Amino acid sequence: MAGRGLGGWELHGDGRHIETGEVVKPWERLSWGRTIGLGAQHVASMIGACYVAPLLMGLDPNLTVMMSGVATILFLLLTRGRIPSYLGSSLSFVGAATTIRMQGGSTSAITGALLVTGVVLAVFGLVVRSGGARIIHAVLPPAVTGAVVMLIGFNLAPVTAGTYWPQDQWVALATMCATGFALVALRGFWSRIAIFLGLVFGYALSWVLDRTLGKIHSPDGSGKVTDHWRLDLSGVGHARWVGLPHFHGPTFSASAIVVALPVVIALIAENTGHVKAVSEMTGADLDDRMGDAIAADGLATVVSTAVGGGATTTYAENIGVMAATRVYSTAAYWCAAVFALLFGLCPKFGAIIAAIPGGVLGGITVVLYGMIGLLGAQIWIRNKVDLTNPINLIPCAAGIIVGAGGVTMKISANFSLGGIALGTIIVLFGYHALRALAPAAMRQAATAGSATGGSEEAEVDGTQSTEGQAGS
Repeated sequence: MAGRGLGGWELHGDGRHIETGEVVKPWERLSWGRTIGLGAQHVASMIGACYVAPLLMGLDPNLTVMMSGVATILFLLLTRGRIPSYLGSSLSFVGAATTIRMQGGSTSAITGALLVTGVVLAVFGLVVRSGGARIIHAVLPPAVTGAVVMLIGFNLAPVTAGTYWPQDQWVALATMCATGFALVALRGFWSRIAIFLGLVFGYALSWVLDRTLGKIHSPDGSGKVTDHWRLDLSGVGHARWVGLPHFHGPTFSASAIVVALPVVIALIAENTGHVKAVSEMTGADLDDRMGDAIAADGLATVVSTAVGGGATTTYAENIGVMAATRVYSTAAYWCAAVFALLFGLCPKFGAIIAAIPGGVLGGITVVLYGMIGLLGAQIWIRNKVDLTNPINLIPCAAGIIVGAGGVTMKISANFSLGGIALGTIIVLFGYHALRALAPAAMRQAATAGSATGGSEEAEVDGTQSTEGQAGS
């Protein structure tokens, strides 16, 4: 190597070329011009999901993008620059946020619930750091993780069917088809941003239809049937080019927290998957950093939600960029974080995103939510989870139906459990309770397909794809 560069990174070779079979390690970098360009590419790959997630949760997209930059810097500092990762807004919380709003919760109640999940995630990360990655396998085996991911995705189906799709069914259908085409027919970087391309297509189509066919007679975002423009850009004209986003503090509601807490399971799997993927691609053993990564994401979520931003998670879109470029330099992520901070200071760009028509979101979410749900099944398949075994079958079947169907249990006059929260409780505690009661042969058969070592990689790969494809 050519020696230490600015910021402590070693210059890889001549800083311009990567020889066949080589990769740029996290502690290395290319020339600063190339590194800044790679940082911009990382932002381009994650920007669609990072804006869509807060939009679906009713949060300020500009603030969330800005705080994703802060979260990424915090993550890089806490992991000592060994794990290249961008922390973007997590799509896994969309269902929880929707449920909280349906229960009458405010935006501050949502961010308060997300903040608590960040605390829990950080604590779990410290436990893993102390006890090792085997704790993840013991508490969250593939059968449980797959079921929770599945019910999180399918719980969102009524939102698409009842809120977004009816606003413009034909634009929704066209957007869905365009997104599917982009995912299948395009290659490389373009395939990784297929969801974003679907949004752009639907956005443009809505504009064209407004100009050619006039207003549409359909439900608006509130459900009221009116004549309205598909694409309302009035807010864009009033938005400033430069300005701070709207900060707000969280409030804490027990019912909202209970709804959001199950998502911690998905975040643990996502972070674990990211570390394993980076470890395999760089050839560095990062198992000892698993707890650091989880704790760092939890703390980043706390910082983001404390001022009104969204919860964060490691983004697989950026793994795709690293795999394509063979550059795993954390210097590129510092550049990406700075770009995100600058994006967050442009209210006009946020107003353009906030104007996305409901029909477009209908087409996107019908693909997005379904993919999240089916990736839970992918976790089962890759880990060879035996669903004929009652230990796996009973809690998973019951929890998924409860989560997808929105079943509710009234605990007291002021407290009830339902949807994602109740479904997750049934899966998690049901699995461990049945396992404790089952005979030894049945317990052994329940985990025969997911032995230690293979299960972690397979499980987390499946969950990591949730953000990677769904969030592209």
